[in-house]
Amino acid sequence: MKKFTVRINKKSHTVTVDENMPLLWVLRDILDMKGTKYGCGVGSCGACTVHLNGSAVRSCQLPISALANQDITTIEGLAEKGDHPVQKAWLDVDVAQCGYCQSGQIMSAAALLKSTPKPTEEDIENFMTGNICRCGTYTRIKKAILQAAASK
Repeated sequence: MKKFTVRINKKSHTVTVDENMPLLWVLRDILDMKGTKYGCGVGSCGACTVHLNGSAVRSCQLPISALANQDITTIEGLAEKGDHPVQKAWLDVDVAQCGYCQSGQIMSAAALLKSTPKPTEEDIENFMTGNICRCGTYTRIKKAILQAAASK
C-alpha cells in the first residue's frame, strides 16, 4: 500500500491504497463519491467517465499511481449547484430512464461541448459512441446536448 495525493473537484485528497487500484474504486470505496458508476470494468460502457485535465476518460482503467498532478473532475464537481448547461438540459429533455449511465453520459457530453461548443448531430454521435445506455435514450441524449450547446 502506498500513499497518493490526488486533486479531485479542486480539492486534494490523500489515500493509502494499492498503486494499481483504479480511480473508480478510489472515488467510490475510499472517498465515498458514488456519482461515478461501475458498468463494465473494461472501459467500454462509459458509466465511469470522469474528466482528467478536462478530457473525458474511463476511471475504471486509470490506476491511482498515474494521477499525480492531474486535475480530476467527477459528476459531483461538474457544477457546484448541479446547474451545468448539460445537467439542466438533461432535466429539461427528461433524458434519464433508469439513470445508471447518466453521470458518465453527462461527463462525456460536457467534455464534448468544451472541445466542440457547437457540435453537429454527427459530432455528437461520434463522440458519444463509447457511452452505452441500456434504456436506449440516445435520441433524448442527442437532443439534450444540442439544447445545452444552444444555451451557451
